[in-house]
Amino acid sequence: MQRTAGKELALAPLQDWGEETENGAVYSVSLRRQRSQRLSPGEGPRDSQAPSPNANAFLHYRTSKVRALRAARLERLVWELVSGDTQQDPSFVPAFLATHRAFVATDRVLGLLLPPPPPPLPPWAVVSVLGSWLRDHPQDFWDPPAHSNLGSVRTFLGWAAPLGTEALVAEKLLGDFLEEAEQEQEEEEQPQAWAVLPETAQTPSPDSQEGCLEEEEKLVQEGPELLDFSIDEVAEQLTLMDAELFLRVRPWECLGSVWSQRDRPGAAGISPTVRATVTQFNTVTGCVLGSVLGAPGLAAPQRAQRLEKWIRIAQRCRELRNFSSLRAILSALQSNPIYRLKSSWGAVSREPLSTFRKLSQIFSDENNHLSSREILSQEEATDELQEVDTPPGSLPSKLPPGPVPYLGTFLTDLVMLDTALPDMLEGDLINFEKRRKEWEILARIQQLQRRCRGYCLSPRPPILATLRAQRQLSEEQSYRISRVIEPPAASCPSSPHVRRRISLTKRLSAKLSRERGSSPGGSPGDPSSPTSSLSPGSPPSSPRTRDPPPRSPPASPGPQGPSTKPPLALTLSCPRIPVVGQQGLEVRVIRVSINNDHGNLYRSILLTSQDKAPSVVQRALQKHNVAQPWACDYQLYQVLPGDRELLIPDNANVFYAMSPAASGDFMLRRKEQPWHTASVSPT
Repeated sequence: MQRTAGKELALAPLQDWGEETENGAVYSVSLRRQRSQRLSPGEGPRDSQAPSPNANAFLHYRTSKVRALRAARLERLVWELVSGDTQQDPSFVPAFLATHRAFVATDRVLGLLLPPPPPPLPPWAVVSVLGSWLRDHPQDFWDPPAHSNLGSVRTFLGWAAPLGTEALVAEKLLGDFLEEAEQEQEEEEQPQAWAVLPETAQTPSPDSQEGCLEEEEKLVQEGPELLDFSIDEVAEQLTLMDAELFLRVRPWECLGSVWSQRDRPGAAGISPTVRATVTQFNTVTGCVLGSVLGAPGLAAPQRAQRLEKWIRIAQRCRELRNFSSLRAILSALQSNPIYRLKSSWGAVSREPLSTFRKLSQIFSDENNHLSSREILSQEEATDELQEVDTPPGSLPSKLPPGPVPYLGTFLTDLVMLDTALPDMLEGDLINFEKRRKEWEILARIQQLQRRCRGYCLSPRPPILATLRAQRQLSEEQSYRISRVIEPPAASCPSSPHVRRRISLTKRLSAKLSRERGSSPGGSPGDPSSPTSSLSPGSPPSSPRTRDPPPRSPPASPGPQGPSTKPPLALTLSCPRIPVVGQQGLEVRVIRVSINNDHGNLYRSILLTSQDKAPSVVQRALQKHNVAQPWACDYQLYQVLPGDRELLIPDNANVFYAMSPAASGDFMLRRKEQPWHTASVSPT
């Protein structure tokens, strides 16, 4: 292909070409366009040593073929790891190694990759894959006490590459595992100073005012206040703990198929590193609630000072690029027990109140939480520009550490992907295009982890001990104490308002629509492909206590009960989108919770335009791991704005019976259970 230099066509460097099928595997084919050497007329390739400024010069382009594996059986996927295909998408190997635990166990992969000698696969290719695996995902080989998988790898490398770096890495990893096991045993006997203790069960306090006041006094008598320390000290220690926990996160534990199993019976050990970040998030939220609510006899101006200090701590966390504790503090300040303290908020100074509103906009629900995503991307882009702008030969400038992200955003993206895309395709083929999209998110988590190693903060045992000793209030206790501090009254216009209405997700529709055609969901190597393109997590509002509409004062929660304490939760909503491979069939991703005494825990399910209420109820009960789920025993309601609900008839088509203008939040209740909320019937 030749074009004159002055008339170069603005063609995309990567163009979708179609699909190929080879030995039962499905590939998406793209053409990569690369500019080669510039030549003038009459010059040959050997005569030109530098680009010619001649206006009559020509631009030469070379087009290469790139194949991205979309679906195949497990044996074919393992063969692709070591095939050495020059046309293979370079992201295949890292994507497989990062996500394989979602569809196959490590020992099964090793059984196919490491047959008894002599191996039918090229040893050098297997050695290369094992080297990447050991370096990038060492925890895949953690199998105490024998570590049999690592033993198989060491045996293979012992004869295939005894002097190679891969064998040395395997030996070092085994030593690290043994040392880690010894340290864990010592930690069980003597916990670390900054270990975050799990939240203990709380004994409900009496309903009387005297009982709540006694509870407040106990909070003060139990130890020093976290707010007795300076703003910088508290923010730095929170950042130290968050960065330490984020560095320990194993990315594969964030996969939607893994994280969504955490509440099933016998799954207490699933995703321990992710659970630790959730525990830390809830601990910080509980500290804010306890310090603001747990002080007897404080006047509104005194309590306002506590609010102001937490706002300044949140601002300092923002300066330290710690978005995890920033989100936790804001979630507590926006929770109903604190948010409803109108007199206290009315006494907050103008400057911290303005800061609070600006910080709250970071995690605004508008435009698919675009603000938080853009800010996090800007932080990463700034670091990359500083690395690029460093002159050759000069000392690299010291990059700011972090950022520590709010992990809930990535968890929600991965859960949404797992819900919306099937694991298997027709012909019992593994949907590897789904795994490639998941890897794009996991790769970003790994990149952020590398940046978090730059923090140079020292632990302060007094602050860490105070944080550990802070009593955690339950939802019911927080609400009762809040009502004692300020009984329900008319709303005050001085209370800050933070919008929480969920916006429709447009990027999910685009991501799935690309799956319908022959082109891949994201062209390999295309920088425009979003790495995180679904609705992020946000603390949900309880259906019983809805936030007020925009530009209106917050209403009193009334006597109906406490609102949900903001945990690290998954909040999502999406528009109607086409189902992959099924023309004319539309779907929505909806969230369904069960009305019980365990809070409003939502599960996401895919609702098609052909689903009737019994099948939706049955799938929702299975998602919630309800023993002996009988769909006929439950009634489905859609949660509407204004504390209203839409009753879905038993045999109705849920897709068309639901209100399209409301969010896709639903509630299941047993039919014999009375409910006093105003319900509307579909017309």
